[in-house]
Amino acid sequence: MRPLIAIPARFSATASALRYAAEVSARALVEAVWRAGGEPATIHPAGTDGVDGAAARMARFDGLLLPGGGDVAPHRYGAPDTHQDVYDVDDDQDAFDLALARHALAAGLPTLAICRGLQVVNVALGGTLEQDMGGPEGGHRHVVHPVSLRPGTLLERAAGTAKVEASCFHHQRVERLGDGLSPAAHAADGTVEALEVDGAPGWFAAVQWHPEDTAHRDPAQQALFDALVRESGHHGCHDPRRRP
Repeated sequence: MRPLIAIPARFSATASALRYAAEVSARALVEAVWRAGGEPATIHPAGTDGVDGAAARMARFDGLLLPGGGDVAPHRYGAPDTHQDVYDVDDDQDAFDLALARHALAAGLPTLAICRGLQVVNVALGGTLEQDMGGPEGGHRHVVHPVSLRPGTLLERAAGTAKVEASCFHHQRVERLGDGLSPAAHAADGTVEALEVDGAPGWFAAVQWHPEDTAHRDPAQQALFDALVRESGHHGCHDPRRRP
């Protein structure tokens, strides 16, 4: 049985093939999970009531993948103002993703957080974000650059290398780290490109870049999905609901 990996959908204003606005998951993302041996399952981003509601929604899943997307609302991390370049904020999406992140971390559910997903985790644990890195020249949009992984981290062990070529598309980054988080990778300009949770009860990795962009041809990027699915399989083996 393939481990079941929950992927919160992202709202899309238009989807021509469906004729209506839609909830979507990036094809490259679900294909990377499938290649790793997982069963990707898109879940509707609404209907939770805090962590308890998230726990109920996640009860059937073996792992969680928090994908990229629009910006987290600045009020979620206590910012008094909103930068003009903050985009695609959605309150339902924020509430859902934050609840899932808090549940997964507390429950030790294997989790891979990507781009916005990393930022959600940081905010969920009390951290803050730099709302804009300085416009087109200051951000990491449409950038592929080297990222150094901190030795001994789960991330480095999963990737199997100390340096990766990371495909980035973000204009925000971590400002103040959330409680219990530590940097697991940096770009040359000092941007935190990955996070880990100190003493996490389950497998967890968060990356600011998009490993799905190049996972089909870069084993180090695919290895992150492989690790998520492998650890999710171990998690599911200990779940009595999964026993025949």
